[in-house]
Amino acid sequence: MTTMYDVDPQELILKTAEDLKKIPEIKAPLWAAFVKTGMHKERPPVDEDWWYFRSASVLRNIYRFGPVGVSKLRTKYGGKKNRGVKKEHFYKGSGSILRKSLQQLEKAGFVKFAEKGVHKGRIITPKGKSFLDKIATQLYGLKPKHEIKAEEKKEIVEVKQEQKAAKKTDETKSQ
Repeated sequence: MTTMYDVDPQELILKTAEDLKKIPEIKAPLWAAFVKTGMHKERPPVDEDWWYFRSASVLRNIYRFGPVGVSKLRTKYGGKKNRGVKKEHFYKGSGSILRKSLQQLEKAGFVKFAEKGVHKGRIITPKGKSFLDKIATQLYGLKPKHEIKAEEKKEIVEVKQEQKAAKKTDETKSQ
């Protein structure tokens, strides 16, 4: 069975964002067109669909690191602020964006609040896990294994031919 760990994270987030657009519970708030994603940013995101990409990324990170809370995610999505001549300083990402995204993912049934020992935060539900794994399976299936192996075989044959040609030239030089 293919899991999300078997595919490229960027491809997984891209495909997940496309599928999240189709879910009615997940949509960008009206203010999302005007806000920065953190204090360390100079401008708001250029892409109109950035909300879905962030939600997909949050879902993936909850799968990987859950249980996680808003504070941990703020640190994950933070960055260094360019302060001109002064030293750069780390600032956390926007908590409001992450809270709203988590609330929408909860409403869709992909994550839930849970406590595991001393850790508490959002964890992925079986529905969310199967959602990501299904997308990973689709992405993994797009790359035919036999074509990759055929290309690798061609490269190996070419390298061997070059080595044989190099040996022949060495033998002719030594004679």
